[in-house]
Amino acid sequence: MSVFALGIELDGEGSHPAAWRHANHPPSDSLSGRTLLQKVRAAENAGFTFATFDDSILPPRGGIRARVDAVNRASFGAATTSTIGLVPVVETTYAEPFHTSSQLATLDYASRGRGGWIAARAFDPAAARAWGSPVVAEQADLDREQRDSLTVVRDLWDSWEDDAVIRDYARGRFLDRDKLHYVDFEGESFSVKGPAIVPRPPQGQLVVFGAEADRGQVDIVLITESDRDAAVDAATRSSGLTVIEIDVALDTTDAAAADRLSALNQYELATRRRRLQYIGSTSGFVELLTELAAHSNGVRLFPMVIDQDLPALARYVLPALLRTGVAHRPVPGSSLRGHLGLDRPANRYAKV
Repeated sequence: MSVFALGIELDGEGSHPAAWRHANHPPSDSLSGRTLLQKVRAAENAGFTFATFDDSILPPRGGIRARVDAVNRASFGAATTSTIGLVPVVETTYAEPFHTSSQLATLDYASRGRGGWIAARAFDPAAARAWGSPVVAEQADLDREQRDSLTVVRDLWDSWEDDAVIRDYARGRFLDRDKLHYVDFEGESFSVKGPAIVPRPPQGQLVVFGAEADRGQVDIVLITESDRDAAVDAATRSSGLTVIEIDVALDTTDAAAADRLSALNQYELATRRRRLQYIGSTSGFVELLTELAAHSNGVRLFPMVIDQDLPALARYVLPALLRTGVAHRPVPGSSLRGHLGLDRPANRYAKV
């Protein structure tokens, strides 16, 4: 594999619901801009390719039951970073794709081409009540909403050709109306005319992450298998780029990872999620990631406690991967698509 990207989830204080108890700041600072920037900058300095920000219209389960909108967090981090990709989760089931398209295009401008999007389904019926929308419960309907939203958002990103903006101040011409295109989408639950209200993003299309079921519509398939062999098999069978998701708890200078997990479970039991899990030494984790690099295009790490596991990753894990050439540090001035080995796509509406 020519590309092995390193991603990290920075939502909350970590993947464990009691992670906030071991954060390096009081709970009152968890949602502050200062705390967010500290995490994003630490991830960038460590050499991560991209950071992700989980989100839902519903509050997180366990721990601190509040969060700031993921696109806002990603955009806030854009101004003070230069290499790391910024990838928020935006659910498709009830959100208006026109708004989603505008928000994400703006993120790409704010980050100078480092924006991405994890397109996710909203499974909890409570999300429908929060949106004031009818419940979408059947899997086929959830899949349809995901498929339609991905289609519309991508079409809207292309609804402005790259040279649609003229900026001819002398003649008072600022827009070539022939380079704007109408989407004209009619679905079962929404319709969109277009064009977008934001010019085509710097990357042309932001990097879109999605589930196995979204293969063919997304740039990166997220592999969520709890068994290592199953994860490797799923990544190997893919015809596109894949990123394997991993819950990680590492040994630190103060305590073994298993002891850290046991201590947190005294407050609240960790939720076992359907993704690969690693609990142990940093050297063992380097070996695992080196093995996975032969079968996938990257990983997305979910630290048990960000303030404890991110320093261990930055000091012992990423330097080893960068030194051996398994992974490469992002280069300033490059786009997220470039870091992932993805070409800038041609505009689907432009005349050849």
